[in-house]
Amino acid sequence: MGSYAIAGNSITYAETAGKLPREVWVASVSQSNLSGDTSAEMVKKILEILGDIMVYQPDIICLPEAFMISKVNQKYSMDEKIKVSLDAIAQFSEFSKKNNCYMICPVYTAENGKVYNAAVVIDRQGKRMGEYRKIYPTEGEIEEGITPGPLQPPVFKTDFGVVGIQICSDIFFDEGWNKLKEQGAEVVFWPSAFGGGKMLNARCWQNQYVVTTSTRAGITKICDVSGDEIAATGGWDKSWVCTPVNLEKSMVRIWPHVTRFMEIKKKYQRKVRITISHEEGWAIIESLSSEVIVADILKEFDLMTWQQTTTDMEKAQIKAR
Repeated sequence: MGSYAIAGNSITYAETAGKLPREVWVASVSQSNLSGDTSAEMVKKILEILGDIMVYQPDIICLPEAFMISKVNQKYSMDEKIKVSLDAIAQFSEFSKKNNCYMICPVYTAENGKVYNAAVVIDRQGKRMGEYRKIYPTEGEIEEGITPGPLQPPVFKTDFGVVGIQICSDIFFDEGWNKLKEQGAEVVFWPSAFGGGKMLNARCWQNQYVVTTSTRAGITKICDVSGDEIAATGGWDKSWVCTPVNLEKSMVRIWPHVTRFMEIKKKYQRKVRITISHEEGWAIIESLSSEVIVADILKEFDLMTWQQTTTDMEKAQIKAR
């Protein structure tokens, strides 16, 4: 059984355009209640879970860190881990092609004699788009033979937006998350051995992108740009989450932009939602209609994104120094 949620006010959603302008269905798997004897058995169990998820026809699915050898009784050498990784990639590529969805498939990869804790990105046709290699593996991983990935993480351009990836202990370091923001990431996936807790919520509002986790243990969740949880696993829904995310939104500072909010509401009415976070000093302007693009609203009412405001502030500070 899985967890299903709709972001925001479902009544407003139903009464406006029927489908949000940049609505993306995101799904993620948890291994919290899974175990098996072999990698093949674990892969089979996860494929069965994905079969349940597909009733919602997600656009993209994320799996946990090194899921194919996690929580299984059999122990594997590094060469064997690479082999079962290749087997898993083949099976999930076939699944992606059959079900017309993207897949974040965290496995072990090898190149030029080096082994990486990686996440392979598979497109809707079942083809590999590329991979992210964990930048900050633990000391234990390095002793086992894992090589740290490049300090510049890649982003992947999908048909719904730009996605990025961080893995497990990457959460403790700012650099990868910041570089994904600089490259325009809109959804960042975080396969992990643990839940991460509030650290993940903070990454959202710090960088203004959606963060989706997929964990071996602890809560698996999807958080919006504000850091608020949209969907999460729990005691009754342990295996997966799936929810629509609206990417047509922008964060702005409340002052001085609040002086234009009433004009925006009067003109666009139900087609736009403005959510104010009073204590944090920000607001989120969100389109609820396929006819409305947030960038056009910002231009029309002379508003700047949170990032633009911060960048201009920093330039003024540097000049003043």
